[in-house]
Amino acid sequence: MMLDMSGNNDNIKNATKIKEFIKELVKKLKMKAVGEPIVKNFGTGIHAGWSAIQLITTSSITFHAVNKNKSAYLDVFSCKDYDQETVLDLVKTTFEPNKIKHKFMYRDAPK
Repeated sequence: MMLDMSGNNDNIKNATKIKEFIKELVKKLKMKAVGEPIVKNFGTGIHAGWSAIQLITTSSITFHAVNKNKSAYLDVFSCKDYDQETVLDLVKTTFEPNKIKHKFMYRDAPK
């Protein structure tokens, strides 16, 4: 699942809030985290923002946010089935985006 969000609240600039979001998402999706989420500030000027990654036993969750325009991008990549609405609900509650685009894709390597 890939989400692009714009018009987010200031939680996208807060390392603690991002970490809490990732942990809550793992919990709500009933996934198993491998270690703690890594949350890092990156870039300068118009490119400044936050990146986060959470390894899970079934793959990974990644998050990227841009401070200046309050946009954010979330990928939930997992071979475990999960409820997409759960992801959307938590995103809306945590980041309050004005707009969200999302896509879901089943992946299957060619045999």
